[in-house]
Amino acid sequence: MNVTIRTEIEHDFKAVYDVVRNAFKNEAYSDHDEHNLVGRLRRSDAFVPGLSLVAEADGDIVGHILLTEIAIVDDNGKRHTSLALAPVAVSPRFQGKGIGGKLIEAAHQKAKDLGYGSVVVVGHEHYYPKFGYRQAKEFGIRLPFDIPDANCMAIELQENALQHINGLVQYPQAFNLE
Repeated sequence: MNVTIRTEIEHDFKAVYDVVRNAFKNEAYSDHDEHNLVGRLRRSDAFVPGLSLVAEADGDIVGHILLTEIAIVDDNGKRHTSLALAPVAVSPRFQGKGIGGKLIEAAHQKAKDLGYGSVVVVGHEHYYPKFGYRQAKEFGIRLPFDIPDANCMAIELQENALQHINGLVQYPQAFNLE
């Protein structure tokens, strides 16, 4: 199977909607609204077009990843730009074939090329560390909701990008966290 990772275009939106919806349909730790979250984030100021990627296999979209801007706000109110990885999705029949990992690695490289230094994710504690993620609390980063530390992670895309950054993650309104 030949998988190609590329930047999402508007023509992909319907296929991406279906991939994301189907990927999370049976996920226990999900609000089952990730497919709508993608649409809201595309329309937000946090959206970075080059950081919405799709995976294609045999001409069909089988995966999607989205990185959007967030802020890490320190105790003095200073805002530091970072990215949120949410969501990464692979069609159920293509899961377990490394496509999610290819999407994550490609998104990390694109973000790094665009000058971003870090990414924050809420996810499976045994999956994301394979890509270099560590618990966010190790960097002094907190999330604005109650979730186990093991599921709150961050990665430095640039060496020491989070060395002097700590505080509370502020997500875009599109995440509907309030």
